[in-house]
Amino acid sequence: MIIIGLDPGLGTTGWGIIAKSGNRLSHIANGQVRTDPQAPLPERLVTLDRELTDVILAHRPDSGAVEEVFVNANPQSTLKLGQARGVCLLALARAGLPVSEYATRLVKKAIVGTGAAEKAQVQAMLKVLLPGVKLAGADAADALAVAIAHAHMMRA
Repeated sequence: MIIIGLDPGLGTTGWGIIAKSGNRLSHIANGQVRTDPQAPLPERLVTLDRELTDVILAHRPDSGAVEEVFVNANPQSTLKLGQARGVCLLALARAGLPVSEYATRLVKKAIVGTGAAEKAQVQAMLKVLLPGVKLAGADAADALAVAIAHAHMMRA
């Protein structure tokens, strides 16, 4: 089974793809979709949708998982994050994939064993769980963590 995990963001959305075979996980690909901060919001959302669709078509995942929105102190930032997240959900659903959503704390707990883990701890565990992985950036690492959390939840 091929799983795609997404870490939504308007500026940068991370994506990570893993294969699950029984209890074995392996890395397929990871990357980041960046949008131009100077571009109008609708254009940025179209860019995000187009690039995620390209990733989905290239790797043909069987299932998708998206990190849930956390509330920022700045309501405008939360709203923009929610719009990017909506595009992520739409791209997966339009491809006919079953989609699951996971809270950040649950993802961290699935990877590190504690929901209060730091990003560096998550990235270190990714290198243990997916030997030889080269992370395209912090957002791609978070997306791989979402995909792994989904793989673990599917077993439960």
